[in-house]
Amino acid sequence: MGDWPLVAIGDVANIFDGPHATPNTVDRGPVFLGIGSLEAGRIDLGAARHVTPEDFRRWTRRVKPTTDDVVFSYETRLGQAAIIPKGLECCLGRRMGLVRVDRSRLDPHFFLYLYISPPFQRFLESRTIYGATVDRIALKEFPTFPIPLPSLREQKAIASVLRSLDNKIDLNRRMNQTLEAMARAIFKDWFVDFGPTRAKIEGSPPYLAPEIWSLFPDRLDDHGKPEGWIIGPLLDQCRIISGGTPRTNNPEYWNGSILWASAKDVSQCGQPFLLETERTISERGLAESATRLIPKFATVVVARGATTGRFLLFGRDMAMNQTCYALETNRARPFWLYLAFGNLVETFVHGAHGSVFDTITTSTIQGGTTVIGSDDLLSKFEAAVNPLFLRALLNIEEGRTLAQTRDLLLPKLISGEIRVKDAEKSIEAVV
Repeated sequence: MGDWPLVAIGDVANIFDGPHATPNTVDRGPVFLGIGSLEAGRIDLGAARHVTPEDFRRWTRRVKPTTDDVVFSYETRLGQAAIIPKGLECCLGRRMGLVRVDRSRLDPHFFLYLYISPPFQRFLESRTIYGATVDRIALKEFPTFPIPLPSLREQKAIASVLRSLDNKIDLNRRMNQTLEAMARAIFKDWFVDFGPTRAKIEGSPPYLAPEIWSLFPDRLDDHGKPEGWIIGPLLDQCRIISGGTPRTNNPEYWNGSILWASAKDVSQCGQPFLLETERTISERGLAESATRLIPKFATVVVARGATTGRFLLFGRDMAMNQTCYALETNRARPFWLYLAFGNLVETFVHGAHGSVFDTITTSTIQGGTTVIGSDDLLSKFEAAVNPLFLRALLNIEEGRTLAQTRDLLLPKLISGEIRVKDAEKSIEAVV
């Protein structure tokens, strides 16, 4: 690792163990930071649980996470780590360790990047204790693990370069949340709350373009929906497609050029569009199995398992397995379909059934109905939200490029193979 000395983690940081039990969780309060919240170097609070203030005080007696502490998993999901952001009030979950660095010698962000770098991940694998139920790292040995230690100035420079990429990736992710929220708000106003029709009834001034405003009725019917609109089956607006799995014992079916999505891919995506899958299949695997090629912009939902109801859009043509259903628009309105499905998905999940896991069946989806306006209005809506979704797709594409650049630079910077100035030139080409 260049000319950098190696030091033991325990020489430049204090390591703390989390509690060895799980508190009762509540809907609100300080965050209970479980292993599932650690994802690719950051904390994902999307499915976070909470504890009461009383339990929070008890669970932080041993250690209370503070800004820039690095937390990691030492049992199951080994190799995952993240840094505590400013303002997050949380307590550690089970099987989690915490590293509090000596800031005079070790930059916390540099340590995080070092931790998630391929060389250190390989080292962790070499020290993993494989068990019948869980794999683990002996936490008592963790302080002895060696790490390279460039000068503090060099550490901060390396961390700054990598953080610039992560900050842009995070900005794109947050922008996509805003873009999707905007699209959902428009859908809700037009097709759930009937805002323009109600505004007309109340004599309020128009707030949409005249060519759109004129398409809304000025009265509600006896069912409380705009006059002339219908309540119809969602499947009148699309076709449902099932997935399948090529035989796993035939290698000629796998590792081809066709993306093949599973429930895991859909559930862990965290974005409105799926662009990558863990596995791929071949043309022969597609032709000789029940799976089919699902078109880009189809809405895809997890139909069975622990994450039943998770849904997104395919950002590429791809196949999928039998744990998912796809809805393909038959009216050239994929984004209206996606939002209409999203408005019904909780109903589908509540109607799911199964002996072990909830299952959404085709009959469940067949029973879903939605309010449908005129074709002209639906076309105007699609045109209104289309730029929002396409911008989100571009953001995801850019995020993939940025992540690839970061993953390329990370081990080279950590090892000293390249210096910060060289890395900055590479970043200029993609930012």
